[in-house]
Amino acid sequence: MKINGNEIRPGNIIEHDGGLWVAVKTAHVKPGKGGAFAQVELKNVRDGRKLNERFRSADKVERVRLDQKDQQFLYETDGKLVFMDSETYEQIEIDAEILGERRPFLQDGMTVTVEFYEEEALSCALPEKVTCEIVETEPVVKGQTAANSFKPAVLDNGVRVMVPPFVGSGEKIVVNTETFEYVERA
Repeated sequence: MKINGNEIRPGNIIEHDGGLWVAVKTAHVKPGKGGAFAQVELKNVRDGRKLNERFRSADKVERVRLDQKDQQFLYETDGKLVFMDSETYEQIEIDAEILGERRPFLQDGMTVTVEFYEEEALSCALPEKVTCEIVETEPVVKGQTAANSFKPAVLDNGVRVMVPPFVGSGEKIVVNTETFEYVERA
């Protein structure tokens, strides 16, 4: 679908210079001399390169629609994550690097949303909140009841998070997968 250069919004995925780019930031500029344009910061979907580009309202860009499918995580093999489509039972392999530092939160049987462009898997979105168990944390220190005091804890997946003083080892907690922060007890 073709759109004007000044209609690009953050989050849009466009086809530009032979690649797929996601708009990270957009700013509309009206200089004193010359026509208005949109200054757009783009990030390459495949390799993460960044690019700043100017689009005038007369410029036409191809906006790309991605297909989102729920996939169930099965197992990991040789740096590849194997997912299964819950409707067609078709299995796909995706590089484990696609999740980056959120990889430890992927659990067996978890349902994730995978975005496809034609038949290529471009991104994988974990659920926003995941339940994990604390395997190691410091014991509660009596009298340490300040509202904003947190202590370090290690989760069953090896990730370190800060938890409130009343949470102990062996307890299950809910963690935000975007910010790596404690949300609540499970």
